[in-house]
Amino acid sequence: MKIKQWSIALLLLAAGCQQPAPTDALPVEGTWKLISGTLVEKGDTTTTLYTGKLSFIKVINQDHFAFLSHDTSKGKDSSAAFSAGGGRYSLVGDRYTEYLEYCNDRQWEGNDFTFTLQMHDDTLIQSGVEKIDSAGINRINTEKYIRLK
Repeated sequence: MKIKQWSIALLLLAAGCQQPAPTDALPVEGTWKLISGTLVEKGDTTTTLYTGKLSFIKVINQDHFAFLSHDTSKGKDSSAAFSAGGGRYSLVGDRYTEYLEYCNDRQWEGNDFTFTLQMHDDTLIQSGVEKIDSAGINRINTEKYIRLK
């Protein structure tokens, strides 16, 4: 009888120690359309608008992100462009880190990039340093997204 009581007590204790299942999705989960991107590199600032000749989306789920970008002319003129990449990410407070595992520009693969996030309603702004020593890349990147429904 004592074994049965101890077994029940241990089962109740184990059940009480389990982590609760997450009930709310992270606020960044979803599909985001890039509106503008600003790069600051070696004192020069370049802003690109993604509302005309370029289109860029980022999809974020519970633990991975992916991005896709292409020209809107369907590759038929000098603005032809395509890029894609993705991997895991972590989010702690407003600190968002992408672990880029896949990228059509292979020198970017295997690098981590940490950004500070700001969210205002359906707008997401991420800003941080992108640095790849082997490629000579060291710049501040600020991107402004809107949530797609």
